[in-house]
Amino acid sequence: MSIDSFGLHIGPIYLRFYGIIIVTGAILGGFLAANETKRSGRDPAIIWDLLTWLLLGGIIGARLYHVITPPPSMMPVGTPNPYFQNPAAILQIWRGGLGIPGGIAGGAITLYIYTRTHKLNFAAWADLIMPAVLLGQAVGRWGNYVNMELYGLPTDLPWGIYIPPHYRIEQYTNFSIYHPLFLYESLLNLCGCILLLYISRKSYKKLQPGDITISYFIIYPVIRFFLEYLRVDSSKFGTVNANQSLMAITASISILSIIIRIFLKIRQSKSKI
Repeated sequence: MSIDSFGLHIGPIYLRFYGIIIVTGAILGGFLAANETKRSGRDPAIIWDLLTWLLLGGIIGARLYHVITPPPSMMPVGTPNPYFQNPAAILQIWRGGLGIPGGIAGGAITLYIYTRTHKLNFAAWADLIMPAVLLGQAVGRWGNYVNMELYGLPTDLPWGIYIPPHYRIEQYTNFSIYHPLFLYESLLNLCGCILLLYISRKSYKKLQPGDITISYFIIYPVIRFFLEYLRVDSSKFGTVNANQSLMAITASISILSIIIRIFLKIRQSKSKI
């Protein structure tokens, strides 16, 4: 067995750290979701049956999102999408390139199909899974560090990370130390996971099915929206930051949904008096 910067050589098998980290995050998320499922009085075995499908659906969705919205470093203005020029590269996931918005969409579609097929409540199971999703994201972001991607603007802060010249964005080649954006998002995702767990346990008698899921779609988009200001290679729709715009829209709709839910619940309570 031998080790290099990107993975492990075990005989003829090569295991990339990027993939190992993604799978590790999924497994840790699975344990958390199974624990929350057991605590709610449901069968945790369903989580382990569901996990493989969620991971598969999430990866497919995440890859497709990245393929459709590659960063400017891969597709400068006026140049064609490199994946359309070389479709075989779409399958090279080990090189990085997974968009979380697409991963969430792919996972949501997978969960919907699974719950419909097994006659389960989609909103209730989504609530059990969402804290685990944030935990998986927190761990998975370290895969970006291994691939030397998802770093921020140049910085002189003591916790800045060194990026080798080969991995630097063209307009920042004269800088060597950058914000560890992957670390910021990892820590904030972990805090978001803890917050969702706190809400689900502290206020479980007051929560409606779907409340925790909607809370996720407030917490993560807010995190991502502000971190995009530090990102050096954000995907674009024309001149618009694709991820930041999507996060702003998602958070706004989710906040509005929570407000409407609270209003309807208050109205319903008053009607019973």
